[in-house]
Amino acid sequence: FSRRLQREHAATFVGGLCSDLAHKNAESIAYHFGLERKAMQHFVGESTWDDEPVRRELARQIGEQLGTSDGVLVFDPSGYPKSGKESVGVARQWCGRLGKVDNCQVGVYLGYVSRRGHALVDGELYLPEEWTKDRARLKKAGVPTTKQKHRTRHTICLELLQRHGKQLPHGWITGDDELGRPSEFRQKLRDLKEQYLFAVPCNTLFRDWEVPPPESHGSGKPRVRPTVRADAWTAAQPASAWQRIDVRDAEKGPLIVEILSRHVQTSRKTRAGAAEETLVVIRYRGRDQAIVKQDYYLSNAPSTTPLAEFARVAKAEHRIEECFDRGKGEAGLADYEVRNWVGWHHHQTLSLLASWFLNIETRRAEK
Repeated sequence: FSRRLQREHAATFVGGLCSDLAHKNAESIAYHFGLERKAMQHFVGESTWDDEPVRRELARQIGEQLGTSDGVLVFDPSGYPKSGKESVGVARQWCGRLGKVDNCQVGVYLGYVSRRGHALVDGELYLPEEWTKDRARLKKAGVPTTKQKHRTRHTICLELLQRHGKQLPHGWITGDDELGRPSEFRQKLRDLKEQYLFAVPCNTLFRDWEVPPPESHGSGKPRVRPTVRADAWTAAQPASAWQRIDVRDAEKGPLIVEILSRHVQTSRKTRAGAAEETLVVIRYRGRDQAIVKQDYYLSNAPSTTPLAEFARVAKAEHRIEECFDRGKGEAGLADYEVRNWVGWHHHQTLSLLASWFLNIETRRAEK
């Protein structure tokens, strides 16, 4: 912040985000503190302060206070339903919050999870391709020239990793099946020497590397192992293949999951080429012992990795939802009323600060 008034507005805005206001936008926060509405709206939506140094400092503090060598970086897109066409990045696209394709904006976020706690670190707005093809629309929304080229959600994830990876001690990277599906993305993480466990769809194809290939007959080409869908392969596994693990502490009661892993070959027909990975399957049972959920993951960790470790990382992937619940429910992450690029990122930055403040105070109270 280059001016004293900007620093004062920042403190006021974060205070409003931590308050009990029902709607935590610039207007309601200004009125809450008896301030002029336009001044606060200008501070968030137009004022020329740089939010990137603030986010770097936030990442440094999170790494310092929560960091462990086996920490987990979690990537996750999150949607914000929006009407109209003027808000930057808004388009008809998948909105996880609604569970369907609808008019919304999507932010791509980086979270950090360790045995010490979990927090949202950073996030950036995703621009659909239809936006990056319309220069006039980009200019009107104030999108910087360096951000106007179309970037996939996976590209944004890699940029967030490059920006903060060294500040956040970690042994794993994880994310949902939207991020885990492309083999090229997993290949790039392998090239970066990063260890991952990514969710993948149930129809993911692979070759079971732990069964011998079919015998060859005659002088033709050697026969290869057949490809199989993850869900079909899982259904054929005997009960003895599963291991039961408790993945939740006693505070909320035990949560027992069943898990198995397999050394497999994937991506044979993709641009990334064949890769040896570990398939991990985790299933959950209800009170009546019926299977209520089954998740599939691919990892570049050795197949000898303890199943309990895979279960821990998979649990960390779900922790990001708790971060979003706090950010949206308590710190106004989704309450912005801005249309341009600067305003969106300013509001997100201040909301991430408010979430981190609440995180610190909660842990202090627990001690």
